[in-house]
Amino acid sequence: MSWKKYVYTFAITAVIFITAILASNYFSQKKMNEIKNIESRIAVDILASETQFSLLSELSCKEISSGLLSKELAALGDKLSYTEENRGSDDAEVLNLKKYYSLLQIKDFILMQKIKDRCGSTQNNGGLSIMYFYSNKGDCSDCEKEGFVLTKLREDYPELRVYSFDYNLDLSALQTLVSIYNIEKNLPAVLINDRAYYGFKSVDEIKEALPALKAIDAQKTKEAFLKSKQATSTKSN
Repeated sequence: MSWKKYVYTFAITAVIFITAILASNYFSQKKMNEIKNIESRIAVDILASETQFSLLSELSCKEISSGLLSKELAALGDKLSYTEENRGSDDAEVLNLKKYYSLLQIKDFILMQKIKDRCGSTQNNGGLSIMYFYSNKGDCSDCEKEGFVLTKLREDYPELRVYSFDYNLDLSALQTLVSIYNIEKNLPAVLINDRAYYGFKSVDEIKEALPALKAIDAQKTKEAFLKSKQATSTKSN
């Protein structure tokens, strides 16, 4: 009886152990398939955006809207962040996708500068943009907080383009960009109107460095006041 008891115990333990392994493998594979699907969508988005670049460069100033590719870039960045969180920042495929995305951002920045030169500062809010340089190697304690601040600004100001770059990424075009603007490895760093600001910057501090955001706030307040005044006047009549 004692012998049978041990056999039954071993069999039950083995079944539980094997079931746990199979379940773990199933969910891991499911998550991997989800990430693979995201990678495929990112690749398609990048190809589509590169085609848009070629088309937009041929448009006249009247045909160019202030939105352009900002929403596409933001969505692409969110997908990449999700993939990086699930596979790790050192994953070879994540690094490859990040390089593509960084090149896409640089191309967008160059395109915006060309549009600004050709169409004047009134187009696309004069190229309203921020370059953000970060590190996820554990040597930047404020990078995550700065990322939240910039995400908030991007949500509040759709006309603002936020370009995010991993300072340590092995990409010649990115290193050239860092060299051109003399960005030091004192992260987080934000580049606003060709001037670099180092360390954590709050929403208010960034608005001080980028007065165009305050102008947008003032315009929104004015429009809200006029709308409220008009509503009151209509109600009185």
